[in-house]
Amino acid sequence: MKKSTNKVLISICLVVCSLVVGTITCEMLLRLKNSSMKNYDIEMWRYANELKKADTNPELAFSHIKSSSALLQGVEIRTNEWGLRGGPINPIARDERRILMIGGSITLGWGVPEDKTLTVLLQNKLRESGDNVTVLNAGIGNYNAERYVSRFFAEHTELKPTDIVVQYFLRDAEDLSPGGGNWLLRHSQLAVTLWIAYHRFFENSGENLLLEHYRDVYKEEKLGFKKMKQKLNELSIYAKQNDIRIYLAMTPDVHNLVNYQFEFIHDIIKDIAKENDYKFIDFLPSFRGLTPEDLYAMPGDPHPNAYGHKLMAEDLLTILKINQD
Repeated sequence: MKKSTNKVLISICLVVCSLVVGTITCEMLLRLKNSSMKNYDIEMWRYANELKKADTNPELAFSHIKSSSALLQGVEIRTNEWGLRGGPINPIARDERRILMIGGSITLGWGVPEDKTLTVLLQNKLRESGDNVTVLNAGIGNYNAERYVSRFFAEHTELKPTDIVVQYFLRDAEDLSPGGGNWLLRHSQLAVTLWIAYHRFFENSGENLLLEHYRDVYKEEKLGFKKMKQKLNELSIYAKQNDIRIYLAMTPDVHNLVNYQFEFIHDIIKDIAKENDYKFIDFLPSFRGLTPEDLYAMPGDPHPNAYGHKLMAEDLLTILKINQD
């Protein structure tokens, strides 16, 4: 009986050891494979681990680590002392026009070299006329309107912007969970890969279902929609009180720009902008008809690439020049 029990225990130990060794081996092989920085999901996971930290403000959930940098998807993303993408910021000069762009990962310029992001392109173009202009990039990935407006109020009012550009994207009315994940998902590429594969296998996807999702998100009674409207209104009131020019730039989803299905969202946001005295600009006309190959930061990554940022900068340049005095 004792020998039989020992055999069972030895078998269990061998199985456990095999599973541990196999898991470690898979993790190491996966990390080696993903060292090419071509896996969009893993690069976003690395971004969360290397450039973000938990925030005690419940409206933010997380924020950028300040004065840091990381090489993500083959592109360096550096943050300054304010947690903005880019280099150090000088105190505002008396005659300086300071334009602050707030938004999510598209504003950040995910997958785009810093000198080719729309904020840098805008700054360079505006300076060509000899004006003292600074364009600051407060974009941060996985933020919605509630988060990026709340972050401005919590961290960036002392930047004293003369202009604020809200770069709005379709998902900015979604009600986001605090996030954080568990220990395993924060530290294991294998766990993240399996988690993503599970959800993609069991959850329905496709353009029609995405359309249904957004039709639901933009219902008046939805909490995320209400929070978005509230925050844009709060920012408008603040801008009026502080003599700040405000703009709302509507950014389209770039999965299908030939048969685009989300114009109803653009119309909703245009109306909200008008109600709150934002100067509105829509990037859709400049993007319409382009293919994913034209715009994707890399295959599988639907963030606009450097060409997309160039188009957006050109559109914004027009409205910012008109309203520079």
